[in-house]
Amino acid sequence: MEKGNFAFAPNPSIKPGEIITFGRYPQSEDGVELPITWRVLQNSGSSLFILSEYILDCKRYHGTSQDIAWRDAVDITWRDCDLRMWLNGKFYNTAFNATEKELIKTTHCADNGEGSPDTQDKVFLPSVAEIKDFSLLFGKDWLRAIGTDFAKQKKSDGCSLYVYDKTDKKNYIIQNGEEFGCSWWWLRTQGNKASRAFFVGPSCSIRSYANVSLARDGVRPALIMNFPRLPSIER
Repeated sequence: MEKGNFAFAPNPSIKPGEIITFGRYPQSEDGVELPITWRVLQNSGSSLFILSEYILDCKRYHGTSQDIAWRDAVDITWRDCDLRMWLNGKFYNTAFNATEKELIKTTHCADNGEGSPDTQDKVFLPSVAEIKDFSLLFGKDWLRAIGTDFAKQKKSDGCSLYVYDKTDKKNYIIQNGEEFGCSWWWLRTQGNKASRAFFVGPSCSIRSYANVSLARDGVRPALIMNFPRLPSIER
């Protein structure tokens, strides 16, 4: 069977807040590919806006060398950053097979930051405006996220996901009776400087000051999935 083991067909009855699986990506400590879990944020009637329920990987917003330090941040836009290239290249090709790719819409992404051009993306990160809009509907609990075991592994590029381990219980998620520290994750919107980007940080806060060279923040991919076209009926 083709990689991805496609078994999910989006339909108009799915409600915002529901959880679905779509595509596959390494998630265990030893890199075994498992179905990706997504949270439905919006059902337009013809498509679903979905966000990965878990942090799937740890990447810099920009920069791929293990020698890059957090001080080495450069001015960069969402359009030109390495994280966008990775999402629409290696991640897209790893996570989805040909059948699944046919359902993924090319999305016009705005709100990328001052002076940051709009983009056309298959896979993207949420923007600050999108996070705020969806938080009006769902509250903020959905912003708390933990990484998969794979995401927590130190990578060859030097990235290592930060996992909260202090005393504030608002920065933990309990699953099956076990407590897991949350991690911070990137948004695509440029931060308070051209060398920074927004991220979701402590207690579901939206912060604007992460250097794009930081190697601690996680990635929760987002995409818009079209409903499959029904075959026409000849009369």
